[in-house]
Amino acid sequence: MDNEVAAANDAPGGGHGEREFGHVSVLLKQAIEFLAVRRGGTYIDATLGLGGHSWEIAKRLGPQGHLIGVDKDPAALEQARERLTNPPSEMVSDWPKIELIHASFADLLQQVAPAAADGLLADLGVSSMQLQNAARGFSFQADGPLDMRMNTHSGLTAEQVVNRCDERELADAIYEFGEERRSRRIARAIVRARPIRTTAQLAGVISAAARPMNQAERRIHPATKTFQALRILVNRELEDLRALLGTDGAPRMLKPGGRLVVISFHSLEDRIVKDTLRDGARDGLYRALTRKPVTADQEEIARNPRSRSAKLRAGERI
Repeated sequence: MDNEVAAANDAPGGGHGEREFGHVSVLLKQAIEFLAVRRGGTYIDATLGLGGHSWEIAKRLGPQGHLIGVDKDPAALEQARERLTNPPSEMVSDWPKIELIHASFADLLQQVAPAAADGLLADLGVSSMQLQNAARGFSFQADGPLDMRMNTHSGLTAEQVVNRCDERELADAIYEFGEERRSRRIARAIVRARPIRTTAQLAGVISAAARPMNQAERRIHPATKTFQALRILVNRELEDLRALLGTDGAPRMLKPGGRLVVISFHSLEDRIVKDTLRDGARDGLYRALTRKPVTADQEEIARNPRSRSAKLRAGERI
């Protein structure tokens, strides 16, 4: 999901799927290789987004195959549905069964039978579609309401969190989920500036409270880590990831020999994935397929700067 960047429709390379969707999915080739997609198999895209990875999976499955796509964002789900259920005419006879589910991937076991899947892909974070829509409130690049919910039908908004949490709760969340060492100063400024209604207002408050002190801090906007923290908190991203990877999640859904592939975009996510695969190898759940995380090469980074922070880890169910 932190994976999709706008691309020209005639961008070179990238195959049919990328031209079809007008975006480039991060580590697409590597993700498909580690999934080892086989015809007739059942595969889960736990973070469907706009369907870039799913398109490449579906092309390889054949009419006996089954693709299950899951997303908590109803807008993304509908765009992906339009694309994935309308393949080009030359592909219709070879297209798999497509099943799309509006849900958090934390609840997948309620939707998928045990030992049903040959592979599961999770591409974490926020998509370009979400970032570029100011009305969603994910970014401070354009002013919009403080929402930040991936599922716009339920849950607290970032505005409610910012204006209702006490100073200590805010500081702890900004420190834990944003890894922001100036969290207490920022939380104090937020509480003093309430009510805060928009992304620009919040970014301004943070910028005034946490001015960059050195060259390293000047490289990123002062509000970046706090916005990340609020997004993770609002969407329960780390709790949901632990649920997906826990023993009642992916290990139960995957067949023996099934592949788990996870792409993460910051250290909090990557640590959970790394620990899960390490512990799973120790406990006889997985065979690790990646000793170190797979990262984007310079060509991909040049085409899609967001891929710079992407890390892919994979394991095979024993």
